[in-house]
Amino acid sequence: MLVTVIDGGLARRLVDVQFPQWAGLPLAAVEPGGSDHVIFRLGEELAVRLPRHADAVGQAERELEWLPRLAPWLPLAVPVPVAVGEPGFGYPWRWGVSRWLDGEPVGVAALGGSAKAAVQLAGFLRALQGCEPAGPVREESLAERDEETRAAVAALDGVFDGAAMTALWEAALGAPAWGRAPVWVHGDFHTGNLLTVDGRLGAVIDFGGLGLGDPACDLTIAFTLLSAGTRTAFRTALGVDEATWLRGRGWALATGLNAYTHYAAVNPRVAARTTRQIAEALRG
Repeated sequence: MLVTVIDGGLARRLVDVQFPQWAGLPLAAVEPGGSDHVIFRLGEELAVRLPRHADAVGQAERELEWLPRLAPWLPLAVPVPVAVGEPGFGYPWRWGVSRWLDGEPVGVAALGGSAKAAVQLAGFLRALQGCEPAGPVREESLAERDEETRAAVAALDGVFDGAAMTALWEAALGAPAWGRAPVWVHGDFHTGNLLTVDGRLGAVIDFGGLGLGDPACDLTIAFTLLSAGTRTAFRTALGVDEATWLRGRGWALATGLNAYTHYAAVNPRVAARTTRQIAEALRG
């Protein structure tokens, strides 16, 4: 029977049976968890991440294979994978263990107006994009999100400006495609996947969308975290052309609408974050 609740008891059994060397370490849930994973701290030095749904499956293997190769070239800390666990006790998917990364979630109030943070983020993306392009290709495109995005625009017209969303979405779809070789992208680069240490950017986490593709998808961070002024600093430091910026706004709109549609009614934190994301994407 497949489990429907991912709790500490399940995580404890999976760890103890598959990794008996860690059986004596305390296990505690991390709150708030992510939308894709239930996270537990294991002892002082490890984190256990169990996918919540099928769309999150595969991240543990991807991070284990590729992050150790990319990490030496990146200016911010990233997860250090340690092991991949197998399904068990009714839980159907593989799951990951990585080194614990200290830090606090990034807040817009603290860093949204920081030009220094904006330039740091641009530097991280430049470094990632500059890594040797040998890896899995990220196939997802804006066009594949067309139907669900238009449906969300229609459903949320009135909550947000439907005409403005439609205009932005159609402009993003019509923007020239990335005409160069694909580069490394994080794939889910937003405030929820950044950590601060002593008020400064410290780490980037959750590389579930890692792969080679159009760097426009990683511009979402400009609309989830930055203000109009710091977006300019970010864009200048990263050297983003007009077409890529427009596609990036499209990615921010599409992913913001998707998250708002699925989580806003039950998660006020997501509602606030995605409301800002959509509004800032419309502002440009």
